[in-house]
This record gives sequence, C-alpha cells and structure tokens, in this order.
Amino acid sequence: AMKILKKIIDLYQKENLFCIWFAYEPVVLLIKANGIKELYKSNKEVEKSSFYEFVTPVFGQGLVTSPASMWRVRRKLIAPCFHPELLRDFLTVFNERSVELVNILQEEAKKDFTDPKKHLTDATLDIVSESMFGVSLGVQKNTDSKYVEAIESLADICMRRLYKPWLWPFCIFKLSGAYREGIKKANLFFDFTTAVIEEKKRRYLKAGKDCDGRKRKALLDLLLEHHFDSEILSEEDIKEEVITFVLAGHETVASTLLWALFLIGHHQDVQIKIHDELDRVFGEDVEIYATESDLNELNYLECAIKETLRLCPAVPFFGRQTQEEMEICGYTIPEKTSCFVLTYYLHRDKDVFPDPEKFDPDRFLPENAVKIPECAYMPFSTGPRNCIGQKFALMEMKTILSFILRRYSIKSLDPIVEVQPLMNITLHPSIPIRISIRSRYRHEQPQN
Repeated sequence: AMKILKKIIDLYQKENLFCIWFAYEPVVLLIKANGIKELYKSNKEVEKSSFYEFVTPVFGQGLVTSPASMWRVRRKLIAPCFHPELLRDFLTVFNERSVELVNILQEEAKKDFTDPKKHLTDATLDIVSESMFGVSLGVQKNTDSKYVEAIESLADICMRRLYKPWLWPFCIFKLSGAYREGIKKANLFFDFTTAVIEEKKRRYLKAGKDCDGRKRKALLDLLLEHHFDSEILSEEDIKEEVITFVLAGHETVASTLLWALFLIGHHQDVQIKIHDELDRVFGEDVEIYATESDLNELNYLECAIKETLRLCPAVPFFGRQTQEEMEICGYTIPEKTSCFVLTYYLHRDKDVFPDPEKFDPDRFLPENAVKIPECAYMPFSTGPRNCIGQKFALMEMKTILSFILRRYSIKSLDPIVEVQPLMNITLHPSIPIRISIRSRYRHEQPQN
C-alpha cells in the first residue's frame, strides 16, 4: 500500500490535494499545509471520516470515533482530567514502570542485539493501564500477556477490513470470522474494565469519593465521579472512553519510542548531545526519578522526539468527512466526502523541511520551530479534535527515554534503507529492529 501511495503522491506532490477512488468511495488526500489548514480551520461542519466506523466495534463511541454532537459533550467533561496538575500525579507511574523497563534491558545488554519492540510495548501498556484504570496489568512481569496479543490482533483485523471493500458494510462484516475474532479480543478489555468499574463503584458507594485512600486518581476514578455527580456519562460511556485511551495511548507511544531508539541509534552525534543533557540534569544517578522540572529541562531530548514524530508519525493519517459542500484551495469538495491528511508525506514537504529524510532534531529548536507554518507539522492532529492526551504522551516518552539513555548507549544495526515503514493503524517497521544496547558505566558492562 505504501509503494502504491508513494507513486500516486510523486505524481501530485506539487498539488495541495488530489482525489483517488478507494474501491467505490472517493477519497480526497491532502499533503500540503495550505489545503489542510482550509479543511481544519473551516467554519463548516466537519465530522470524523466514515472509515473510522471500522474501529467502532473496538473503541465504541469514544473520543476517537464519536460523532461531533457526542464528542463535544464528552471532550468538555474529559479535558480537565488531562490538566497539567493531574498529569503531574502520573509521573510516579511513568518512573516506576521505566525503572522496571531498564532493569529488563540490563539482561538484553548482555546479548549481541535486541529487538526492543516487545519491552517498549509491555512498558507502555503497564503505564497507560495503571494511569487510566488505577490497576496495573503487570505486563512487564508476565512474559505471555493475553492483552498485548489481543491489541495486536485487533489492529490487524481493522486493517484487513479496510483493504477488503466487501467487508465495509457492517451487515456483511458481522457475518465474518474476523468480526467474531475481533469481538472476542475486544471483550478481554471490556470484561476487565467492567470488573474494575464494579469494584470501584462498590467502594465509592460505600465510602464516597476518597474510598481508595490514594492521592493519585486514575482517569477511571475521575470519570466515575462525573457519573455519580451528574449521570451525564453512563457506565457504558466510561467503559468506551477508558478503553479508547488504553488502546490508542499505548500503541502510539510504543511505536514512537521504537522509532526514536532506531533513529537515535543511527545518529551518534545526536545521542552524544542527549547523553550530555541527561548527565547535566541527572548526574550519574541512573535510577533517580524524573520530576516535572527535570523533564522541562530536557529540551534537546524533546526535539529528538518531535523529529521522530516528523519522520515516523505514530498515526500516519487522519480522516475527516465534510458535512456540506465546501471549497479547499479552489476545488469544490462535495458533502459526505472523506478527506485524509497523510501526515507521513506532509512532514516530508521539502518547502518546509529541507533535506526531509535527514534526522535533525535541531529543526525543533525554538528559533527554528517558529518558522514551521501552521498545519505543516501535526503528529497529534490539529484543531478542536486533536489528541487530548498529547501532553501525557510527551511526558511519558521523555521519562522512558531519559531512563534508557541515562543508563545505556545504543546502536542500530539495520541500515535505514532496509527498514521501511508499514502503514497500519500506527506506523510500524517492515522488519524487526535490531539494536545493540551497552551500559554507559563500566561496572555494569558484561564481563568476557
């Protein structure tokens, strides 16, 4: 799919937008900031693309998939849950699970190389489940987790349906084995969430809001308070939102971390700068917990993460659907037309990012970042329906990478040209990534 798309984009790369037929559906593709700005900043009603319906059996009507009328109410209720003051409380979880991760990687450092994907996936799932549910799935300590396998299977089912137009009508898809398999996997999370909600409800009704006796509250606790105080959110609504954050929040972060390690491992000059910054902020203490103040000082590491998201955006496309006829860059777009922003190609616009394939974190230094036009860089989407958890994700990624790179030096063993991106729900490498991990400190290095 990426090869076909690349050929089409090469033909129309100077255009603000172009239209292709995806089976029997016309789809407008946008790869330039001007057209994207007109779509996202229009005062006309724009919904999520109808293609997002493919993931509703998994996400239900959560923020990712809900229609505008429902989304407005829920976003307003949920936004305070991601206030910086509340995010600060999640730092303990980020730190604790990052320590577990680097200790696991200590064993990997004894090997010639490792594929860090599983370890990153496990760590991010533990973090997001504990932050959202208030209960850790303990995936890092469980080598055979049914939850990780279920998530990978669900993503695969959604993409298989996308590439098989005869499965687009839900009445037909519902008869397929893929649907039955998807429901079975999704029910793992629904059943777990139901059990947690029932237990928290029981405690809440018995002892009130402070029933857990914990200062830190998970997203589920905050949503349950809304439920009991106003009943605007039903239990089913809460379930959909929490599962949305767990499934969407873990996969995107794990993917970005994997690409970041791969790219940093190929650019030793960048890695040296990151090591210098980490040493300045933390000294030689590789296990000291990162504070919010520490993370705010990691400016170059943040630039490296942003450059990773430019080259390898976790979500390689965002879809919207026009609700009425509108004009974009002089073209009339009919109502009910799906429009997709291809962030992977948008971020490679030579007019905005010279030498676009080069990994250069300096692009995001303050003096350079101000020159990036609006809508030319949007790894978390843009406009009112942007990613509500982007600050959470950035804090999480900075914490995890700070722990890994405080302790280890890394080297990527696969040439960049051999690792091609695969456009799934998130952007995946085409082959397992091999990375050599070595302790930066002599006393931790393996003895021959």
